[in-house]
Amino acid sequence: MTDSLQATVRTRANVYFDGKCVSHSLELADGSRKSVGVILPSTLKFSTGAPERMQLIEGECRVRLPGASDWAPYRGGQSFEVPGNAAFDIEVTQTLHYVCHFL
Repeated sequence: MTDSLQATVRTRANVYFDGKCVSHSLELADGSRKSVGVILPSTLKFSTGAPERMQLIEGECRVRLPGASDWAPYRGGQSFEVPGNAAFDIEVTQTLHYVCHFL
């Protein structure tokens, strides 16, 4: 997937969890923010500041969203939303390429 857009790209990578998650931040001309990244196979807990939608481009994972007791499977072509000031668990089973849209 490729997009042509006017954006400011933060060229210094955001590296989390000892390199298991690496992303780059983007700010679009309309002021919206996104990050584009990859998560290597692992089980991680992410915290959010703002609400976000995780658009999965490629790979497979399962996610336990805030307040849920069960894990839900996701793969490339799907997305899920997380409220702001919350946390979610993710278990990546195949390297996950994603776009995070801050809502």
